[in-house]
Amino acid sequence: MTSNQSSTYYNREAFDMTIHPLEVVHALEICGWSYEAPYDCYNWPSWEQMKKDGIEFGDPVLRASQYAAVLNNRLELIGFAQFFPITGVTRLGLGLRPDLCSRGLGPAFTGLIVSEALRRAPQNEIDLEVLAWNTRAIRAYQQAGFRITDTYSRSTAAGFAECHCMVYESSAS
Repeated sequence: MTSNQSSTYYNREAFDMTIHPLEVVHALEICGWSYEAPYDCYNWPSWEQMKKDGIEFGDPVLRASQYAAVLNNRLELIGFAQFFPITGVTRLGLGLRPDLCSRGLGPAFTGLIVSEALRRAPQNEIDLEVLAWNTRAIRAYQQAGFRITDTYSRSTAAGFAECHCMVYESSAS
């Protein structure tokens, strides 16, 4: 299959994405994903470690209230979303399965997550943070209607890093 055919295949799949509750089976799968460098900073700890520490979707209450699975038409996990509530804002966290990155899915994947955020809290502004070096993600978010509104350094697992805050603008989509 050529890269154009592969991209077309994944774009077709994009129209069949749906949001579902993030179940333990999904969390276990996400913890097994392995991104290649430099994206390996997005790898999660083991599921056992996340449960033990009660962090992120390892906490059952947080998983149920803030996380969702994105499944394709065959009900395979292709990504996840976090809908983090801040007063007047829904901050998105999202991740696409590593083998689906750079296949043209990003804008549709992000758009589906934005639609869900609007359904959950239509009055809220929607934003996200992205590492400034991650041009692949920035491009997908821009195509989905986000624009960079701020740049700052913040603490990450690997130390301080420059990040962009990107805000969704419905007129841009």
